Amino acid sequence: MTEQASFTRGSTRIPLLSCTIGERLDQVVTAFPDREALVDVPSGRRWTYAELARDVDRLAGTLAAHGVAKGDRVGIWALNCPEWVLVQYATARLGAILVNINPAYRSHELAYALNHSGVSLLVAQPEYRSSDYRTMAAEAEDGCPALRETLWIGDPAWQRSAAGESPDGPLDLPGLHCDEPINIQYTSGTTGFPKGATLSHRNILNNAHTVGELLGYTEQDRICVPVPFYHCFGMVLGNLAALSHAACVVIPSLGFDPAAALRAVAAERATSLYGVPTMFIAELGLPDFDSYDLSSLRTGLMGGSPCPVEVMKRVQSDMHMAEVAIAYGMTETSPVSTLTRREDDLAHRTETVGRVVPHVEVKVADPVSGEPVPRGEPGELCTRGYSVMLGYWDEPERTAEAVDREGWMHTGDLATMREDGYLSVVGRIKDMIIRGGENVYPREIEEFLHTHPAIADVQVVGVPDGRYGEEIFAFVVLHDPAGRLCAEDVATYCHGRLAHYKTPRHVRVVEAFPMTVSGKVRKTELRELAAQDVQ
Repeated sequence: MTEQASFTRGSTRIPLLSCTIGERLDQVVTAFPDREALVDVPSGRRWTYAELARDVDRLAGTLAAHGVAKGDRVGIWALNCPEWVLVQYATARLGAILVNINPAYRSHELAYALNHSGVSLLVAQPEYRSSDYRTMAAEAEDGCPALRETLWIGDPAWQRSAAGESPDGPLDLPGLHCDEPINIQYTSGTTGFPKGATLSHRNILNNAHTVGELLGYTEQDRICVPVPFYHCFGMVLGNLAALSHAACVVIPSLGFDPAAALRAVAAERATSLYGVPTMFIAELGLPDFDSYDLSSLRTGLMGGSPCPVEVMKRVQSDMHMAEVAIAYGMTETSPVSTLTRREDDLAHRTETVGRVVPHVEVKVADPVSGEPVPRGEPGELCTRGYSVMLGYWDEPERTAEAVDREGWMHTGDLATMREDGYLSVVGRIKDMIIRGGENVYPREIEEFLHTHPAIADVQVVGVPDGRYGEEIFAFVVLHDPAGRLCAEDVATYCHGRLAHYKTPRHVRVVEAFPMTVSGKVRKTELRELAAQDVQ
């Protein structure tokens, strides 16, 4: 391995934590009992750390009374609400394994997750908008023999639990260890059933703590979290990053609402705001954007997909987030492997996903040999360290496909490593377009088309073509919903500025892109739509 190989190792300056999530909560309560820990803007409810620990212990005692013990799986099927946070910490207190269930799941998917992980108790939200969770749960539970009971948030049984007697001091639960599993998160697989990434206290608490350190968090910070708790972005980088630094989590709304997010920032004087680029685009696009006082913001996190240059400029200037960071990761790595730093310039924040975080190794490897490629050449991004999952729940073969014998997690992402160690993700291995023998990376075209004055957002995919093998298809969202844009308009804009083989042959204007709950664009669905269009 030469010095110029695409391999880098993170610093060990920030020590790893060796405690459980419950132990960390106790440490913070001792040091900062009166600091605000959690604010739910929709309901107006607030908790200091001492009050949060009291209610967590109360709920942990209730769950134990319902038969939940160490190692049992407890499902949580709800949007962002304070009860989600309480269940997260109460299960950690007991050593039970929290199973995050996507609020977008319907009865068939719910039944799969409950059965696959063996959930014995489910905590669920009764309804949200047009979703009737009670009916869906009733349809699913008949085929779930391990499920003993469902507790519905807000029901009398839940209220009695919340009003129960608080134990005297922290629960006495010997035998918990930070390397034990504490969380199962189902990844939104593109083929077959989702896989249950199994994570330990050490995995997620250390990743949260490390990211919080790199963002400069202290007990003075207030983190507005509009990203879903069901995903690592919300529950790890939001809740646990706040816990590890005695900071405060601000919940702006049950589901993402751009106006609610900015109202919460202004009302609660948030110092940090999270989101995927499409969320920031929606916030910046509000007609009354200038009416929100966002001067308290200092930093934040963006992940999920690359941030266009023009959007990043406005986030840093108009939203006052000069220190905003770009994160790269995946559920299986707890989640963050690389992160930009507070002092990085605009180019690093928009052209890269940062550099390796402490105590983690990253390489860009030849997909066949597994050896690091020279810097600047594309290959598969692989990561290794404390953050790699324990495995996929009850699926050793699928685990072995993802994590090799040397402990490297194979991400499936194509990336390049620069001379300074910063990484650029150029697409998924399966997303790379091969047009007439030329390798085309959608990210490059998307970044260029973001400079078009009519285009607010864009996603590029490959579509089968009889002559070239694949052609380039661009889905665009316009600034003006009533506007029009055709392939000829885009070709004219690209002429002389983008290589001819990178110019989209097909263009379709859409109102929005199909998204996962965690904020990632479903390119598989876009490819299907594109194929239908060109038939």
